[in-house]
Amino acid sequence: MLKAIGFSLTMLTLVITISSFKQGYNLPESIARGKDLYVTWCQNCHSADGNGQPGAMPPLANADYLKNSAKKLINVILQGQSGEVTVNGTTYNNPMPAQNYLTDGQIADILNYTKNTWGNKSTIAIKPGQVKQARG
Repeated sequence: MLKAIGFSLTMLTLVITISSFKQGYNLPESIARGKDLYVTWCQNCHSADGNGQPGAMPPLANADYLKNSAKKLINVILQGQSGEVTVNGTTYNNPMPAQNYLTDGQIADILNYTKNTWGNKSTIAIKPGQVKQARG
């Protein structure tokens, strides 16, 4: 009986130890969640195909702007943006309201989706912890 308990405790310790070394973040799952969130919170201005509204709302499709740092992109969602912004050589000047009511995970998922859709490609995931840190 004691051997069985000892073995079980050893196995449990092993499982916990192995799980603690798992460092990965599932980017494909984040992108999938981000698609639904984008439809709800972003599509109205940036359009279903990510092309924005010509002359009014900037595109996210093949957008050089999405190559900015994760911190900058996170802050645009958390704090909004006003004034001129240039995307793919075109200047836009319509405000984007802050969407700081979204959770850290939702913001990370939306950014991972937009950074990996419509010709954009990023293998570096934005994680909820980064959003939390940007909130201060």
